[in-house]
Amino acid sequence: MSISWLGEGVTTKGVTERRFDVERGSRMIPGLLWTPETEPAKALVLLGHGGGGDKRQGYILAFARRLVRHHGFAAAAIDGPVHGDRRDPAAGEITADEFLNAWREDPTITDEMVADWRRVLDVLQEPAVLGTTPVGWWGISMGTILGLPVVAAEPRISVAVLGLAGIVGPTKQRLAADAASLRIPVLFLAQWDDEIFRRDRVFELFGAIGSSDKRFHANPGLHQDVPAEEFLASERFLARTLAPR
Repeated sequence: MSISWLGEGVTTKGVTERRFDVERGSRMIPGLLWTPETEPAKALVLLGHGGGGDKRQGYILAFARRLVRHHGFAAAAIDGPVHGDRRDPAAGEITADEFLNAWREDPTITDEMVADWRRVLDVLQEPAVLGTTPVGWWGISMGTILGLPVVAAEPRISVAVLGLAGIVGPTKQRLAADAASLRIPVLFLAQWDDEIFRRDRVFELFGAIGSSDKRFHANPGLHQDVPAEEFLASERFLARTLAPR
């Protein structure tokens, strides 16, 4: 089998969580999968965590469980570069600067993460795991910096929630080009007082998105102050495409 399950799945309030590893050449991709306890998943949402977090970041766990409980979806997350189980345990906790430095210094990071996600999606859609289902993307901050290229490269993704990012950094030209290539529905989240991404750069990224169906939600507050209502809006937006009534 193409996926290795680590330990037994844990089921809580109808949500089964399983830790997995997927191989891609010499790379090991550590991830988590959340599925409904008893019913086949209606769709799959791929979750891209933020810089300095990992696949168990608090809002990733909460959002994944809501997608399963409220919509009957499956959800999956993998660790980003230099994050989570990809780290040497002796390295200690990651800082935001560590990812930013890696992003600047390693030009392969984006392509490697795109290939990792596509490999994981291949495996999750095998009949013995989930089978073929509609696929969506949710990822903000680093989940957009590295996730927008995933969405642009992967035709199986039919809807995306992005945000908390702008056309900046060493991959800004790629971000602009990938945004322009999108034709799927996109919800874009922004924090009006974001201290990491300047507002004009955020507007520039949203404006570059080529989708005819795109929406911009802005809220007051700093980068990490995304209100709970936007997670609810994200759910509704994903469900509209992935499980239309």
